Amino acid sequence: MRTVWLNGEFLPETEAKVPIFDRGLLFAQGVYEVTPVIDGHFRNWPHHAARLGRSMELARIADNTDWPPILNELIRRNALTEGRIYLQVTGGAPTDRDFLSPLPPVPATRFAFTQAAPVVDQPKALEGLRVILHPEGRWALRSAKTTQLLYAVLAKEVSRDAGVDDAWLVDNGMVTEGTSANAHIIDSRGVLVSHPVDHGVLPGISRLSVLPLAQDMGLAIEERAFSVEELFAAREAFVTSATTVVMPVVEVDGRKIGDGRPGALTAELRKRYVERLRNS
Repeated sequence: MRTVWLNGEFLPETEAKVPIFDRGLLFAQGVYEVTPVIDGHFRNWPHHAARLGRSMELARIADNTDWPPILNELIRRNALTEGRIYLQVTGGAPTDRDFLSPLPPVPATRFAFTQAAPVVDQPKALEGLRVILHPEGRWALRSAKTTQLLYAVLAKEVSRDAGVDDAWLVDNGMVTEGTSANAHIIDSRGVLVSHPVDHGVLPGISRLSVLPLAQDMGLAIEERAFSVEELFAAREAFVTSATTVVMPVVEVDGRKIGDGRPGALTAELRKRYVERLRNS
């Protein structure tokens, strides 16, 4: 049985309970991070910690948990070699439901757990993802990693119903991102195009790490939104996230991207990023 961490205690997963008045449960006043684990070590923590701090500030959550010792102990107790760690911080659990946070504030609710999963050797990296386009319908401020994920859940359900892997969201003809990953193309000129980090997309940690690697490969980079038309004309397409690392996209709405196979540049980016994670 997995060991999880909740508000200062390591517990069997079946014994970890959150009160019904928790503000994360009632109002989605919660933020989270997912860090990849490779070779028994969690990776990219400074970037995840910085984003967690920004998300908490936006969600008006105060907490100063020292996470690295907790994450290390979770990895040890669960004998995790490869996978990910999920951590969440909410606005806490007052004694009743009220839109306004209590004054003085109540302590934040904090928990974390491990998930064993392949990170390096994922079959989809060799096959490529098939995605559909889906209207953008999330709230306007998407740069904070909050637990307001209902629209992403619904889009993923639509993707599964369509028999594909995921959806890319489209706002006024421009691609924003995937349901839980940043979206990128290598266009007809050989330029890597990636949506700029603003309120419209999540500032992905993998994205942050991959773009310099692309520059090292000699790729020109344009941080801007790209259109659906550019997507269909692209040589390659891929997503980045803590879960997928770098994953090729070979089909969108039933149309092949490039020759319909994972692109060589995407494969090289994935290889270099995995190496960077292992050496970090």
